[in-house]
Amino acid sequence: MISTRLEAGDAAPDFSLPDADGGEVSLAALRGQRVIIYFYPAAMTPGCTKQACDFRDSRDDLAGAGYTVLGISPDKPAKLAKFRDRDGLSFPLLSDPGLEVLKAYGAYGEKMLYGKTTVGVIRSTFVIDAQGKIERAYYGVKATGHVARLRKDLAA
Repeated sequence: MISTRLEAGDAAPDFSLPDADGGEVSLAALRGQRVIIYFYPAAMTPGCTKQACDFRDSRDDLAGAGYTVLGISPDKPAKLAKFRDRDGLSFPLLSDPGLEVLKAYGAYGEKMLYGKTTVGVIRSTFVIDAQGKIERAYYGVKATGHVARLRKDLAA
C-alpha cells in the first residue's frame, strides 16, 4: 500500500476535522494564512509529545513569521484534549480516526519501524501557502529536531 506523496506546488487537499473540543476546523477557513500541518502517530507517546512540545515552544516565533500550526493524528478528540491539557499545547489538535486526511496527504502507508515494514502514520509536515498550495512537504521526519530544521528552512 503506497500512498501518493504531495510535492511543492500541489494543491493542499482540503479537509474539515474535529478538534480536541469537538469543534470543526477546516483548511478552507484558513485561506489567506500560511499553515503548517504536521501528522503524528499517537497522542501521549514519547516521540509525539517531544514533537508537539517543540511546536508549542516555537509557536510564538512561527506565529510571528505568519504561520498557523495544526497537528493531526488518528486519535479521538477526548484523547487529544487530554494531550493538549497535559502538555499545555497551544495550537489545534485535529482528529482523523478514519484516516481520510492522513491518506490524502500521503501521511499513512508503509513505513519502516525498528527494521520491519509496517503500515501506519508516516510522521510528516506540510507548509501551505496563503492560496492553499503546498510550499514544502517533509515525509518520514524525526520527532526530535524536526521543528528546529523547519524553523531554519522557514527562517522563523
